[in-house]
Amino acid sequence: MPALRRAFSLFLPLGLAGTANAELGVNFPPPVSTVGQEIYKVHMVTMGIATVLLVLVFAFVIYSLIHHRKSRGYVADQHFHETWFGNWSWVIVPVLVLGVDLTIAGSAEKTLEAIWTVPKDQKLLDVKVIGHQWWWEYQYLDHDLKVESRFVDKDKAGEHYLREVDHRLVLPTGTKIRFLHTSADVIHAFWVPEIGFKRDAIPGYVTETWAELTKEGVFRGQCAELCGTWHARMPIVVEAVSPQRFADWVRDQRSLKLAAAAEASSDKAWSKDELLAKGEEYYVTKCGACHQAGGEGLPPAFPALKGSKVATGPLGEHLSVVLNGRQGTAMQAFNSLNDLEIAAIVTYERNAWGNNTGDVVQPAQVKAAR
Repeated sequence: MPALRRAFSLFLPLGLAGTANAELGVNFPPPVSTVGQEIYKVHMVTMGIATVLLVLVFAFVIYSLIHHRKSRGYVADQHFHETWFGNWSWVIVPVLVLGVDLTIAGSAEKTLEAIWTVPKDQKLLDVKVIGHQWWWEYQYLDHDLKVESRFVDKDKAGEHYLREVDHRLVLPTGTKIRFLHTSADVIHAFWVPEIGFKRDAIPGYVTETWAELTKEGVFRGQCAELCGTWHARMPIVVEAVSPQRFADWVRDQRSLKLAAAAEASSDKAWSKDELLAKGEEYYVTKCGACHQAGGEGLPPAFPALKGSKVATGPLGEHLSVVLNGRQGTAMQAFNSLNDLEIAAIVTYERNAWGNNTGDVVQPAQVKAAR
C-alpha cells in the first residue's frame, strides 16, 4: 500500500497540470468538408460495429465467468473439440471477422478514392501549400497571391498559444479547392482535422488533395510530421468565408501587395531608425525561427548572428549570404524578399545585439547586389 500511495502521489500532479490543456472530446471534431463528412461516416460505421462486437464479447466473457466458475462445481468439457461447433468454429469465426472487415473496407475504399481523386471536370481553386522550417507558405495560384503563415507568441495568441498564426489560410466555402503539397526543406504534413485529410509535404515532389468547405468558421490544425526543433511551432489556421468575403479579401491583399512593392521600389533614402524598426519586424518573422530573437542561433545547424563574422564583417559578403544562401548548410536564399525587406533585415542584424557596426543599408544597394 505505501508503494501504491507513492505512485499515486507521483502521477496525480501530472494529471492535474494546468499547463497541459488538451482539446478533450469523445469523438472526431464535426467535419466541415465533403470529404471530411465521408471519412466521418466510415468512422461511425466502424465504431458502431466495434461497439456491438465489444458488447457481445464482454457479455459472453461475463456469462462464462459467472456460470463456468469452479466454485459452482463446473467441470470443463474435455470433448468440446469433438462437437460440431468445436470443429467448425475455426472456420465460422474467421469468416465472420473477414465479413466485418470487408464491410468496413468497402466503404473505406470508396472514401479514399474520393479523397485522392481530384475532380478534373470542374473549375478548381488551386492553393499550393509549401512547408518550411518552421512556417507555412500558401500560394493562391489563380490570384497571384502568396501568404506566409507563422506562429505568434503567447502574448498575441492568448488561449490559442501554438495554435494561432499571424496570417491565416483564407478559403471560400462552396468551392472545390485543390491543394498542391510540397516542401522547401524536410518532410512536413498538412493536417486540419475538420477538413478531413492529412497529406505529407515532401521536398522535390508535389502531391494533390482537394476539399470543398461547407461551413464558415475558423479551424485549427498543425504540422503532423516531426520536422525539427520547432515542429510544434507550425500551426495551421484555416478561415472559411463566403465567396463574396473571399473576393473582398483577395482584392485587399492585392492592394497591400502593390503598396508594398511601390514602397520597396521607391528611391527614398531611409533613415537608420526607420530601417531598424522595419528590420526588427522582418527579422522576427522571417529569420527568428532559426537564428532566434536574440541572435544566439541554434548551433550547429543555425549559427549565432550575435558577434558573428558575417554580421560584423564585410557588408558585401553579408548581402551575398542573405540573397544567395550557403550551399551545404541550412541557410537558404532569401532573394524572394524585396529590396526594402532585405535592406532592413541586414541593417538590423549589423546593429542589434551589440553588433554596433553603424552600417545603414539602402534598398538601392540591395538592388545592385542582386
